[in-house]
Amino acid sequence: MQLSTDFFFRILGAITGAVAGGYFGRTLAEWLGAVNRTAPYVVVLGLVGILAGLILTPYFTTLPMRRVRQSLVSMPPERLLAIIGGIFLGLVAAALLALPLSLLPAPFRQVLPLASAAVLCYLSVIVLSLRQKDLRSVLSSLRPAEGPAVRPSQTYDDRQILLDTSVIIDGRISDICKTGFIRSTLLVPNFVLVELQHIADSSDTLRRNRGRRGLDVLRFLQQESPIPVRITDMDVTETRDVDSKLVALARELNAPIMTNDYNLNRVAELQGVTVLNINDLANAVKAVFLPGEELAVKIVQEGREPGQGVAYLDDGTMVVVEEGKDYQQETIEVIVTKVLQTTAGRMIFARPQV
Repeated sequence: MQLSTDFFFRILGAITGAVAGGYFGRTLAEWLGAVNRTAPYVVVLGLVGILAGLILTPYFTTLPMRRVRQSLVSMPPERLLAIIGGIFLGLVAAALLALPLSLLPAPFRQVLPLASAAVLCYLSVIVLSLRQKDLRSVLSSLRPAEGPAVRPSQTYDDRQILLDTSVIIDGRISDICKTGFIRSTLLVPNFVLVELQHIADSSDTLRRNRGRRGLDVLRFLQQESPIPVRITDMDVTETRDVDSKLVALARELNAPIMTNDYNLNRVAELQGVTVLNINDLANAVKAVFLPGEELAVKIVQEGREPGQGVAYLDDGTMVVVEEGKDYQQETIEVIVTKVLQTTAGRMIFARPQV
């Protein structure tokens, strides 16, 4: 469908260019005084018009239409309703002013009605767009209540989740999507993608590798993930910082943010935005061990304290084994003595089984 539309508009543009080029060629011949030799001018400029029509037509037809369609698809329903309502109210107000303005002397009676319609439509769209949250609240109050009321601060739109740069670079989001625990659409704002591209183009090798890894993860999510991933052009012009843009956009869409950034996590929580932290998820799904349980671990290194040995479980949990120094590079049975939860994760203390 897209190819046929492009082809149709290119042919239409070529015909229009040929007619316009031929007419301009004949006018140019008459202006140069070559009335008896107009054919070369008409043919050459007609061919130029055909070529220009074939090349330039999509930039005035299909490409703007495609951008408008993408904007409408990614636009929140509240903003779309605010724009439509603003245009309608502006036209109604302009119609009421048309009669008194038509009584003015020329040229004001011809110019002012059209100018007032444009100004009133613009002001109405701006006002309703700024108050679209209030408009959503009014529309929600008009719908019949279904079930018990829920506090607005505790609700969010679970149909889409905003992704931060850190969680894309981390890469674990791709494994989580494979499991099917996430059913929402993953939304990647364009400013996050731009930041990811800047990191990938960095002169620092480590940052460049991290950025390229993030782009690879994003490509995998778009092509192979069972969860829909969408790039959106929605932006927040009031701020330039990416984290601030992300928090403001999350508040506007009433959607959660998935991130691994500690600072962004705190800022978002302070502003009432729901945060989905993959590190918290990883800590939550780690195996739980109680004091007295037995497990087999491989001592890989010495601990900080004398005589201690350190082992790691498959999920990365550190196991500190008292008197385990002499068992380095050996797999032994240990008994859990204490489990400590820290900000960095869970730590298990154990002793060798006697």
